Amino acid sequence: MKRLLLTVLICGGVGLAFGQSSKVDSVKTSTDSLKKHHSDNYDHNSWDEDDAINWRNRAHDHKYPRPFIGITFSRFDIGLATLVDNGSFTLSQKNQFLNYNSWKTSNVGFDVFQMGVKVNKNFKVYLSGGFDWTLIRLRDDITILRDQPVLSYRQDSIHYSKNRFSSSYLRIPLSFDFHTNDDGHGNRFHFVIGPEAGLLLDGMVKQISQEFGKQKFHDSYNFAKVRYGGFVRIGYAGWGVFGKYYANDMFENSPAQAGLRNFSFGLTFGF
Repeated sequence: MKRLLLTVLICGGVGLAFGQSSKVDSVKTSTDSLKKHHSDNYDHNSWDEDDAINWRNRAHDHKYPRPFIGITFSRFDIGLATLVDNGSFTLSQKNQFLNYNSWKTSNVGFDVFQMGVKVNKNFKVYLSGGFDWTLIRLRDDITILRDQPVLSYRQDSIHYSKNRFSSSYLRIPLSFDFHTNDDGHGNRFHFVIGPEAGLLLDGMVKQISQEFGKQKFHDSYNFAKVRYGGFVRIGYAGWGVFGKYYANDMFENSPAQAGLRNFSFGLTFGF
């Protein structure tokens, strides 16, 4: 997971740098082209900054609605995940085996594909696809068991320096993005809201102990094969905050965990 996060951050940094460079080059090229276009009609000495701004605004005055589709690296979420037990942030007695370290239980996700329509200069709608991980750091020395009809565990006699119970999903959010016009710095405020569906990719238990070293076990672990909920993102320029809540239970075919759901919040980068 650490290698994945490092790769994600590097790719994001390169993409951001490339995007800024492309933006500068685009503005410079547009300005140079405009100067050349007006060379026969205007004295070069009369060309000023207002002329460049007005021409650039006209160049970007596209007709709406305007569709778009493509590969992306955006909406990179990193934050904390919280289990909500029938409306309470405190686990009930039947779920105490999932007692977790709240500061080490995290949510990470990002989008890699998007398609949508820019309705006007301040609103767009798009469907995207990406990946999402919920990483639960268990406090107790237990092992969640594989291939069980219901979510089950055993109490172990050894100590785990790390005992992580995680799920990975293909996430499919539908975003309604409301944003302001660019300010003097070329940035804008965003308010994004919408529903999100998820398809289970994998469940995993990762344990580290003195006796057995590092171990990884993969299974569905009764995680919901399909999950659904909603999200909100609020930010300025390229970063902001997010919140996500999934309306169905985290685990299926496991009556003791009925009503146990997932809420995540944190920072988001790349609108």
